[in-house]
Amino acid sequence: MANEQGRAAAGTLYVVATPIGNLEDITYRAIRILGEVDLVAAEDTRHSRKLFARFGIQKPLLSYHDHNERQRLETLLARLQGGDDIALISDAGTPCIADPGYRLIAACRDAGIVVVPIPGPSALVTALSAAGVSTERFAFEGYLPPRAKARGDLLRQLVGEQRTLVFYEVPHRLAATLADLADIMGGDRPLVVARELTKLHEEFFRGTTAEAVSRFQLEPARGELVLVLPPAKQGPQMNLRDALRKLLNDSDLSRREAVKMIAREYGLPSSDVYRESLNLTKEEAHDE
Repeated sequence: MANEQGRAAAGTLYVVATPIGNLEDITYRAIRILGEVDLVAAEDTRHSRKLFARFGIQKPLLSYHDHNERQRLETLLARLQGGDDIALISDAGTPCIADPGYRLIAACRDAGIVVVPIPGPSALVTALSAAGVSTERFAFEGYLPPRAKARGDLLRQLVGEQRTLVFYEVPHRLAATLADLADIMGGDRPLVVARELTKLHEEFFRGTTAEAVSRFQLEPARGELVLVLPPAKQGPQMNLRDALRKLLNDSDLSRREAVKMIAREYGLPSSDVYRESLNLTKEEAHDE
């Protein structure tokens, strides 16, 4: 195969985006590359065979996912160094975006192997494009932690975030996540829940976090979900001591972690915030 950046002794790794739902969203270039490479590394080979059958692609598949990434990496690297061209695909969307693959990319770069992106669908960009919120600046947080404590700690760090926030979520955790968002971000915080993107039952729910809790308690969601929160409204800041007291009281963060977070939020030197934290007695830090 004559690869797209010139033929070298080693093969080329193609990072190929595949549809997130509607199979018609695959690009001509992606179909061509998948039909020309020597091997396709796929997150779930059973899922990928359905895509291949739809477009008449007949290429060997090798599973490559979170649980075997380290073991497969050496095999794939050896194949590439031996001259094989390989395509990396995920179950849906663009590989390496909240999906396995970055270790393979890094190993290829270190070994001097050419890596070529084949762009296409991404649930992140698809949701943002139709959410109707500001996208000038946004922060993608991937999947929220599955455990309630870790999820709550992360959300508390993001309460005052002035960029649009984007999360991925799975159906069986949606209710708990929405409840945490309403509790920590506020029940009146605007929220967009995008589900079944590009599929027959695609939906964009737009409302508040409290309304989302009610909506998805009555009718549990199916399929992968993207949650989009517009930037937090700027309000009057608490004084430094009150902010420290609240953070130490409402989370399990250490004093050092709390100081770093408050210093970043208030634009102050950490040393100044730390000195102020020492003025809080142990009782003050843990009393309501």
